[in-house]
Amino acid sequence: MGTLEVTVKLPAARGRVDVRELLAFGAIYFLWGATFLAIRIAVLEIPPFFTAGLRFFVAGSFLYLVLRLSGEPAPSAVQWRGIAVIASAMFVVTYGALFWAAQFVPSSVVAVLEATLPIIAMVLEVFVFRRQPFRWPMLGAVALGFGGIVLLLSKSGGGQSFGVVPCLVILCASVAWTLGAVLTRSMPLPRSVPLTAGAEMMLGGAVLLAISLLTGELHPFPHISLHAGLAVLYLIVGGSLVAFTSYVWLLARMPATRVASHAYVNPIVAVALGHFVLGEDVTPRMLFASVLVVASVFLILKPASVTEPTN
Repeated sequence: MGTLEVTVKLPAARGRVDVRELLAFGAIYFLWGATFLAIRIAVLEIPPFFTAGLRFFVAGSFLYLVLRLSGEPAPSAVQWRGIAVIASAMFVVTYGALFWAAQFVPSSVVAVLEATLPIIAMVLEVFVFRRQPFRWPMLGAVALGFGGIVLLLSKSGGGQSFGVVPCLVILCASVAWTLGAVLTRSMPLPRSVPLTAGAEMMLGGAVLLAISLLTGELHPFPHISLHAGLAVLYLIVGGSLVAFTSYVWLLARMPATRVASHAYVNPIVAVALGHFVLGEDVTPRMLFASVLVVASVFLILKPASVTEPTN
């Protein structure tokens, strides 16, 4: 997850199922859901800022160059400034924090915490930015989601085996993502959403690589095993290229709220993969907390469109 709010014209309803749409939904449901597993595998061996920077710089550069070669005009100087600000919020802060925290938190828990992004976005939209009216049902949905988070992080009943601080870092980083989404609406940016996303990923990835160098992550240069290397390759190709392309393609064909359904499918995929692939514990309390969060996201996304991450 770059991510932009897109206004599109929707095609007329069709009576038959489009296989391309099914494949695209499968990509944003399962490829994005599996990114949390890949992140966990990668950062357990490779430094987090280097991992995040490599993912987004390679994917963003590839996407940007392909679109430029296909005839898309280059961003102007003013547009590059907007891209830089949004990339700093959405990729440097948000994903830098997420990849760092993934060293200490199971992938399934990271996925559930990341699923709260629409909840945090709704709170900021209503109470801080005043872009949406206050509605009591929406407040109930938000309370449901945060109740799930409190239950997930609570130490009662045996306690969790992961630290609370990294979890709070992920939640706080979501504020930066929402800020970037709000700025997207007011800053001058290229008309091409994929080109803008590629530029943001490329620039954000370059900054993350610089942070990795300055913090000493590359001294000595980390050993990248085949296992971890394949995880990074998956993040680049599956998460940032295939799934994101599918996401933008779907946005051009149907309502954003329908496409945003990935926000409550991704955690389910991530919890299952974390348990069966990495052997992560899934307790009844964690399952119940996850259900509360997913239900909250469903209620929030159902009536209104929320800017989503690329994962």
